[in-house]
Amino acid sequence: MPETYTPGPDAVEIIKRESCFKGFYKLDRLHVRHRLFSGEMGRVLTRELFVRHDAVCVLPYDPQRDCVVLIEQFRVGAMHKAENPWMIELVAGLIDKQEEPEEVARREAVEEADLTLGTLWPITRYFPSPGGSDEHVHLYLGRCDSSNAGGVHGLEEEGEDIRVQVWPLEDALQAVKDGRICNAASIIALQWLALNRSEVRGLWT
Repeated sequence: MPETYTPGPDAVEIIKRESCFKGFYKLDRLHVRHRLFSGEMGRVLTRELFVRHDAVCVLPYDPQRDCVVLIEQFRVGAMHKAENPWMIELVAGLIDKQEEPEEVARREAVEEADLTLGTLWPITRYFPSPGGSDEHVHLYLGRCDSSNAGGVHGLEEEGEDIRVQVWPLEDALQAVKDGRICNAASIIALQWLALNRSEVRGLWT
């Protein structure tokens, strides 16, 4: 095969950037061109970009009981594409202040699940939909005691109505397999825990 050019950050040129909408979220329109794998500069492309705060998601895990704490809440984006728009998810929040991701993970665990997290184990960072959004997700495993977890929580001023449940890890993994858990962060975190369970429990128990 012929050798190809390896692009980097300096291989993109922003010709023009326009603001289409600005509310809690933003929508920008970018006119860009980038270098092709041939090494030549490509044509100008027009792309809409959903501009979001970065997010933090954390899977609370009780290594003594081998259980995870998951939350359930209504999600408008799932209304017409899922049988049930109440999603089973991780604790999550946006980095919308001068906070470190770990601070957000701990704050959201208290607000959404009334949980105090111990050690945080970084799982990964990823872009959930880089074709049209700049959102970057920080994903963690959080050590917890699940013995008193449960109930309905969330901030009333933010319209949150969040049900908290404790799941045996095997049941949560089966829910991923069955499609009952169908959002990216939860699938990634639970599958990561399945692969690394022995190491995690060896260090945390």
